Amino acid sequence: MVKIKVLIVDDQALIRDGLKSVLVLEKELEVVGTARGALEAYEMISYSMPQVVLMDIRMPGIDGVHAVTLIKKSYPEIKVLMLTTFNDEEYIVNALAEGAKGYILKDIEIPQLVEAIKDAYLGKMIVPPEVAQKLQGVFQKLSAVKKTENEKQLQLPEREKEIAVMLVQGFTNRQIAKALFITEGTLRNYLSNIYRRLDVNDRTNAVLYLKEHGF
Repeated sequence: MVKIKVLIVDDQALIRDGLKSVLVLEKELEVVGTARGALEAYEMISYSMPQVVLMDIRMPGIDGVHAVTLIKKSYPEIKVLMLTTFNDEEYIVNALAEGAKGYILKDIEIPQLVEAIKDAYLGKMIVPPEVAQKLQGVFQKLSAVKKTENEKQLQLPEREKEIAVMLVQGFTNRQIAKALFITEGTLRNYLSNIYRRLDVNDRTNAVLYLKEHGF
């Protein structure tokens, strides 16, 4: 069995050791190391070559957000999961913008953490419902204060703009529906409308189009 290689990064020894002691018991995971900070983690990556990094977001020196930038620039294939006690919208947006594959809170149950690691390894975006709701608020603020000329040309209704932004961020239908408090069936109707307005036939081409037009 091929195991998923995991690197744990946290400035608190209790957290590092606690996570390691739990994750080493999982037969599908292999903890290849633990690091106290971003620079130590970056150095360890060169020889441990983890596939998923659990990254604390608030650390002395280089914080987790800047660590993501550093890692993704040299190792774009590595998936980084932000792990924190802070449900802070600024950190959420910045971490995802820098290439993090998800954002999970430290009070997550171990089975859910293991599933999040597996999903991140498979390339899925990991965002718990409470964080998705935070993002909804951020997107609403952004749409209220900043509209690019390309967005105006698209003439998407406000709800479809919110969905378009989340599509570009890589959220699944279930995550978008939860964040916007709508059913997945209703969301599919919105997606059909968006595809029609953009003159595309699928999600991939819609995302490419939206990225080109400032979303």
